[in-house]
This record gives sequence, C-alpha cells and structure tokens, in this order.
Amino acid sequence: MFLMEFSITPMDQGQSVSSFVARCVEIVDRSGLDYRLHSMGTVVEGELEPLLQLLQQSFEALQNDSDRISCSVKFDYRRAASGRLTAKVESVEKKVGRQLRK
Repeated sequence: MFLMEFSITPMDQGQSVSSFVARCVEIVDRSGLDYRLHSMGTVVEGELEPLLQLLQQSFEALQNDSDRISCSVKFDYRRAASGRLTAKVESVEKKVGRQLRK
C-alpha cells in the first residue's frame, strides 16, 4: 500500500489558488480513497494505479485554465500495510505520550 503526498498549484492564477486546489480535492474525495488535507497539500492512501490516476485527473482539472502548473509528489510504500494514514501519527503520539495537534 502507498501513501502519496501531493500539492498541485496553477502558477499563473494569482496569489490565491484555493478554488483550483478545491477542484483537485474534490477529485480525491470522489475517489473513495482515504485522505487527509493539510495546509500544504494532501496525503492519500491507496494502490499505485489509482493514486497516479488522481494525479492525472488533477492535472486535467487545471490544464484548461492554466498554462503553467507546479506539482510536488512524495510516495511512501510499505508492503502489506494499510491504515498508515492514521497509524503513523498514532505511533508518534504514543512515543510522545500525548495527542498532538493535527
């Protein structure tokens, strides 16, 4: 199972791009995959092919309105492990001995 963290942004649409980010988050939400949105991107858990499809669909959602798009992507693979979207945070919280801000 993979964790994919990504951030995709149109570079030619001004300072506030939240409406464009919202398009991509809607794609992620409709996918049915488990995800967490944070202030600098989105983390999604799933198999590789569906995750790559999310990236492609996100690009397609922005291409009509933008001539330049920036995307940062990070993958974390662990064989036969799922639920890591929350388990990784819970593991750190256990070691710290308390719940942390999310």
